Amino acid sequence: MIVIKNNNEIALMYAAGKIVARVFQELEQAIVPGVTTGQLDNLAAKIIKEEGAEPAFLGYRGFPGNICTSVNEELVHGIPGERWLNEGDIISIDVGAKYRGYYGDAARTFPVGKISKTAQSLIEVTRLSLQKALEQMWPGKYLSDISNSIQTYVEYKNFSVVRNYVGHGIGREMHEAPEVPNFGPPGRGPKLREGMVLAVEPMVNAGSWKVEVLNDNWTVVTADRSLCAHFENTIAIMNDGPQILTL
Repeated sequence: MIVIKNNNEIALMYAAGKIVARVFQELEQAIVPGVTTGQLDNLAAKIIKEEGAEPAFLGYRGFPGNICTSVNEELVHGIPGERWLNEGDIISIDVGAKYRGYYGDAARTFPVGKISKTAQSLIEVTRLSLQKALEQMWPGKYLSDISNSIQTYVEYKNFSVVRNYVGHGIGREMHEAPEVPNFGPPGRGPKLREGMVLAVEPMVNAGSWKVEVLNDNWTVVTADRSLCAHFENTIAIMNDGPQILTL
């Protein structure tokens, strides 16, 4: 069942989303060659707790980190730890915060120092595919219009869209109905309604769309070890247009 949120609930989710956005602002300054993913995790946890919220991922289904830190060919669910970031790496960071019973969830991919043109293009295309999705997020559109807009743009730019992992509804639970794939034909699935809140998250590979899970049972990597990127925002469907809650 898709849970429709009222204005008060969306306001609480916006408050959670602003905490997530502050984490990204501070992490962006801290992402330099030589920093470890564990140091980034500690910084994120400190900010979330300062804001009176809880890290949404810590302990979720047993996940050991406060945030997900996925480097280069790692797509999602990378575990923070002692890994150093090097000049030329890219890192995808997924941040979730629970505030007064509601969740905010977002992801960004950042450069570490100077990166290759391919990496720059991959990050930009993934970010812009989320903008394309936003254009479809109006009442009366179909859920798969979001999916199709992402796939169409990404493939036009000669990258590939991951099939195995999807976006999701969000609210009092981190993962609610409906699932939001990043691929598929338009005009299918439920119609969008005011009060739906979706975490839309394009995941894009430079090579094949295929991925696999490492032996830690968490870290997802591209099957061909090509670079990948991940962007996500929590977005409310409103009659006057989509409202991004994680900016």
